[in-house]
Amino acid sequence: MNTIVVMMGVSLLATLLPMLRNGHWMIRGFDFPRVQILSFQAITLIAAIIWGNGHWLIWTGALLTVAAMIYQLVWILPYLPIGRKEVREPEKANADNEISLISSNVLTPNRNSDALIALVDQYKPDMLLTLESDKWWEDKLAVLDDDYPYQVKQPQDNLYGIHLYSRLPLEEAEIRFRVEEDIPSIVAYVILPSGQRVRLYCVHPAPPSPTENEKSDERDAELVLVGEEVKERNEPALVFGDMNDVAWSASTRLFKRVSGLLDPRIGRGLFSTFHAKIPLLRWPLDHLFHSDDFYICSIKRLPGIGSDHFPIFARLQYHPQAENEYVISQMDEEDRERAEETKQQVDDVDQRIAVDAAKA
Repeated sequence: MNTIVVMMGVSLLATLLPMLRNGHWMIRGFDFPRVQILSFQAITLIAAIIWGNGHWLIWTGALLTVAAMIYQLVWILPYLPIGRKEVREPEKANADNEISLISSNVLTPNRNSDALIALVDQYKPDMLLTLESDKWWEDKLAVLDDDYPYQVKQPQDNLYGIHLYSRLPLEEAEIRFRVEEDIPSIVAYVILPSGQRVRLYCVHPAPPSPTENEKSDERDAELVLVGEEVKERNEPALVFGDMNDVAWSASTRLFKRVSGLLDPRIGRGLFSTFHAKIPLLRWPLDHLFHSDDFYICSIKRLPGIGSDHFPIFARLQYHPQAENEYVISQMDEEDRERAEETKQQVDDVDQRIAVDAAKA
């Protein structure tokens, strides 16, 4: 019975901790494995029913576990195929207004470039985004130069290199370091065959972890800043990359409301891209969000390439009429306060760093 009580305590703690508005990685880490926590709670409930011996403490714990399971389901259910789709499929093809992409965190030490090149040859996306790509990866992907003449390259050895390859023309492309001086992102316009310009935001913020940022402040602030720019510009836009955050987290939901973007995974599946080599520990870290003037033609997780992330493929169709068919989550005053608080936390960190550096 003691084992069951401990299991219940652990599962309830894992449910309660993410409710705290604390960015420390030990807290925010519980945002990620909600599916795994739900599974553990189901096992705990079954164990309580079978071996609990009807003890009042076990039954009390069982009721709390059921409540916790319902709470976890509320976060996860929208992303299951049984949910209502947030984004529609187009009624007919329109090649001049379609755009396809592959986003792949290649994992810097991974040297299986042939696997990624084979996927590019198979799916022939209009754009390829690589993350964690260093100079070695840049050299290996040079075989794509003829087919993808429009490129933005930022090779780095710190696991945050980023490369964008495009068949379609790119304009006003720039590499930005929004929050951290060694964490780049890409901003550009891509020109569809129809002539329509679409704003691109390719992102890979650092996660909260014991080996990187102690808190999620930097990641959350970058997402808020991108979201605010998307909203202010009010242009057709795509935001994609490895956000080091799960689709159902409070920070990603805030990003959606701030930006007004849509998530084509809702109602279609989790598309868990990490960890590619540990099936029991997978969650969706690689994302695609888009403005409300797109339909989604297809989205899928691709086979592994030796990285700890699976690549993800999507094809979208630009269609201005689509914006009349969606219900966009609106940002309220609480969201505005949270967004400002998130940015302020990063400003405070930067100020402390500057003061410490001056003292040194």
